[in-house]
Amino acid sequence: MNAKASARYKSVTKYLFVFSILLAVNGVCYSQTNPSSLTLNKEGYFEKRGLNILVFNNWYNDNFSDSKISGVEIIHHGVRTVTNGDVRLSPTPGQWDPIPHFTDRKVNEKDNSIEAYLSYPDFNFDYTIKVEAHGDGIILTVNLIKPLPKELEGRAGFNLEFLPSAYFEKTFLIDDKSGSFPLYPYSSMGVTNSGDVEPKPLASGKDLTLAPEDPYQRVNIKAMNCNLELYDGRNKAQNGWFVVRSLIPSGKTGNVIEWFLSVNTIPNWFRKPVIEYSQVGYHPDQQKIAVLEFDVNDKPFKTAELLRVTNDGNYVKAFEAPIKSWGKYLRYNYSTFNFSSVKESGLYVIKYDAMKTKPFRIAKDVYEKAWQPTLDVYFPVQMDHMYVREAYRVWHGAAHLDDALQAPVNHEHFDLYAQGPTTDTPYKPFEHIPGLNVGGWFDAGDFDIRTQTQYYVVSNLVNTWEEFHLKRDETTINEKTRYVEIHRPDGVPDLIQQIEHGALQLLAQFTAVGHAINGIIDGHLSQYTHLGDASTSTDNLVYNPRLDSLQTNGFTSGTFDDRWAFTNKSTSLNYGSIAALAAAGRALQKYDGTLAAECIATARKVWDEEQTHKPDLFRYGNTTGGPLELEKMKAAVELLKSTKETRYADAVKELMPEISKQFWNYASLAVEAMPFMDKSYSSKIRDLAIDYKNNIDKISEQNPFGVPISTGGWAGDGLIVNFAITNYILHKTFPDIIGAEYVYRGLNYIYGCHPGSNISFVSGVGTVSKKIAYGNNRADFSFIAGGIVPGVLILKPDFPENKEDWPFLWGENEYVVSLGASYIYLVNAVNNILNSEK
Repeated sequence: MNAKASARYKSVTKYLFVFSILLAVNGVCYSQTNPSSLTLNKEGYFEKRGLNILVFNNWYNDNFSDSKISGVEIIHHGVRTVTNGDVRLSPTPGQWDPIPHFTDRKVNEKDNSIEAYLSYPDFNFDYTIKVEAHGDGIILTVNLIKPLPKELEGRAGFNLEFLPSAYFEKTFLIDDKSGSFPLYPYSSMGVTNSGDVEPKPLASGKDLTLAPEDPYQRVNIKAMNCNLELYDGRNKAQNGWFVVRSLIPSGKTGNVIEWFLSVNTIPNWFRKPVIEYSQVGYHPDQQKIAVLEFDVNDKPFKTAELLRVTNDGNYVKAFEAPIKSWGKYLRYNYSTFNFSSVKESGLYVIKYDAMKTKPFRIAKDVYEKAWQPTLDVYFPVQMDHMYVREAYRVWHGAAHLDDALQAPVNHEHFDLYAQGPTTDTPYKPFEHIPGLNVGGWFDAGDFDIRTQTQYYVVSNLVNTWEEFHLKRDETTINEKTRYVEIHRPDGVPDLIQQIEHGALQLLAQFTAVGHAINGIIDGHLSQYTHLGDASTSTDNLVYNPRLDSLQTNGFTSGTFDDRWAFTNKSTSLNYGSIAALAAAGRALQKYDGTLAAECIATARKVWDEEQTHKPDLFRYGNTTGGPLELEKMKAAVELLKSTKETRYADAVKELMPEISKQFWNYASLAVEAMPFMDKSYSSKIRDLAIDYKNNIDKISEQNPFGVPISTGGWAGDGLIVNFAITNYILHKTFPDIIGAEYVYRGLNYIYGCHPGSNISFVSGVGTVSKKIAYGNNRADFSFIAGGIVPGVLILKPDFPENKEDWPFLWGENEYVVSLGASYIYLVNAVNNILNSEK
């Protein structure tokens, strides 16, 4: 420790001692903090028993700005409760407010410190944030080489954000004042010099203790050369956090903000073991392996038991076996408990030490109904342009009947859409494009129609229809009257009606502008952030620029609130869309021959047109189609299946080099084409399947769950479900190469056998499932039955997280309709293997 730091630490220690005496006099008792000190570990963050402090190990999501995963972060007794420790330009910055540019991060093991180098280039403002470990806390400083720019005076400050759900029903002390954290935001608001509205502080002072009464959550911050202000960020946005902030003083350089931050820890604390298993249960004939997750400081017992639950409430031992050590993955140690030999149907729990899981089933029909909430409830709720009722509840009115205005040229949207230098349509910017107000689903927790999602869903629903023939009818759907009623059959299979709903939107795009479009989305941020009934997002009257802003003639209005259609040509989007239409034409043939014929005719016409010119390669975000060759393969295979024409088989053959290079991406399509191809093609696909098997064997060894777990900014349930579906299609064709367990593992993961917890990621499915998620009802801390969340997000370098008490982390908790479609397929695939192949 250098002399300056030593002197500073001594002054802090003295201050802490005096402060603790004052608190004791005032009747506030504090438990003794753990004497062990924070140290830098080999993963590059500060660590002690019960506490990790990360310093810019993670970075804000580049596309959505503030994803609440960046800066200085605290993992407190195994839960991430603090994030976004950084210089920000407002007290409670929102999702799209400015974020700094990250330059560098230096870890200094000699003085036990980490320093991050950042800037706001638009203001020519550079700074560093340095965190030094001292005792059971840190000294955090903000350092400037040059004084704060004039335009940032009174704006720039160091913010540290605290998770609201971790501090609900808890209190705080700041200097001689006390308060409680509000369950619902009700701070007073003020108007800034720039005219913005910001919450006023809940409290201010020099010394702040959060949750003094709770040794598991207590954090103390002492401002050494500045003031502290505590804000409630939820006053401006429901996804806001509690914020502790110090303003950067004007005219100063060097150390301009200094905090001493100490975090209480429980002596000898370790995280309780987690038993990870399927909340839905198991078929008698499948492998049954639970995974036990242990803190590295834990010393596991040697055995676990399977107990049968009897009708009188007793637990009878059905099986006992040693747990088998798997090793370390991420930050935890893992063991497995194999109870595959138990085949008797019934209710069971797993017992380890004094812990017992919730009950789960072993039964032959365990998967038969597991997909139904997704089709019965989630899909109807996501239907755009429709009024959706469920018993006494109206989920939403018929929304976006005023779709859509032509998006302006040379415009980058805030949610991954863009319009290039031309519209590629006959319409001028902000001119109404008629006919787009039909069909389609809300893409995710927001309300846009992303074309890539639409055609993915249609294709998957058709695959499910053709493979499993699901004729379940529990929903009334009337496209002419725009009416949907959940739990009221109408005589038509729901799967067919959902296929129709998606096909109508895809066809509408070709009819309106002659090609697939990127999508339709709110043009204004104030509308995009809309929570609640989607039908209230716009006035549902087509925009008429000849009328005043609040004027209407009953059919049009002067309110500029219609969604925008982003319309640049993309050959990838065309191919993906016609693949879905060619497939839909087959499924709809017996139910609506006219619509079916239109689907296939459109697909053939667009295919022919695409062969007459070089591909249109407009690219932006994730809204302009997948890789060109992959999308072409989809179109060729679906048209081949629908028409049996050799020209589409020839197109598949031409793509063999791409199939060989990226077989994991093409495997399902390549196998689907096999009945229409020659023997040499089939032989080649078999060879590729053997290579694929060798690769997935390596993947299965990377973690104790045997599936590919992604480490990006969006959790990997979608990847895992698609991985399992690919394995099912290969297993069906090459059962001697790909075993059924490669299919089951994906579903077990979704149902609770995953890192971090054992919750089912399908709301309403399994004994314990997601009850708080990022749907369009997320502000109510609620869920939509049958929705599937992205799952476990791996925060760098080693922390698996899925918040069960905070819905607003989209990378962990946002429902996406495409995952719903693939989930329905996978459940039926597993059920088909176990009950049809025997």
